[in-house]
Amino acid sequence: MPEIRARFVLLLLPAVLVAGCSTAAAEWPAGVASGSSDPDTDPAQGGIPSGQDLTPFDTSYPAVSKLDPDLLKAVQQAATDARRRGIEFKVTSGWRSKAYQQRLLEEGIQKYGSLENARQYVNTPEKSTHVSGKAVDIGPTDADDWLIRHGADYGLCQAYSNELWHFELLTTPGGTCPAPLPNAAG
Repeated sequence: MPEIRARFVLLLLPAVLVAGCSTAAAEWPAGVASGSSDPDTDPAQGGIPSGQDLTPFDTSYPAVSKLDPDLLKAVQQAATDARRRGIEFKVTSGWRSKAYQQRLLEEGIQKYGSLENARQYVNTPEKSTHVSGKAVDIGPTDADDWLIRHGADYGLCQAYSNELWHFELLTTPGGTCPAPLPNAAG
């Protein structure tokens, strides 16, 4: 029996060592696995795990940590000030991989019937400001409303009229936000 245990341990040892040296798991909290076939919930693709609420301070998740540093700083400052007024920011989407953005575009084409119609709501991976880390989607609605009214104080502006939740750095802090574009297609 001890000989069988010793062989078992020797067989498992390489797997344990490899698993213990993995750097991918260090990018997000314990218990959150990468490699999901669903980009919506795969942190490595910019997804947010099911049942998980992210704040602008959850930088262990690529959806937050891969945001442009200036955008992240502005959103964190705005979230801190909003919290003092009883408003909590949730990051509903941040940085996304090109593959994740492509999948969202394909789903949009199926839903809206054509690329032209889908582009009103979903950008291509080449044009998406989420892929470049220069856009963040914030929820819930009270946070969106607060950010629409006060975002310019931080340089944050609603980018599209049909997306109350989509914010980008489009002015200098204290500046004036440009009028939102009608939709993602421009």
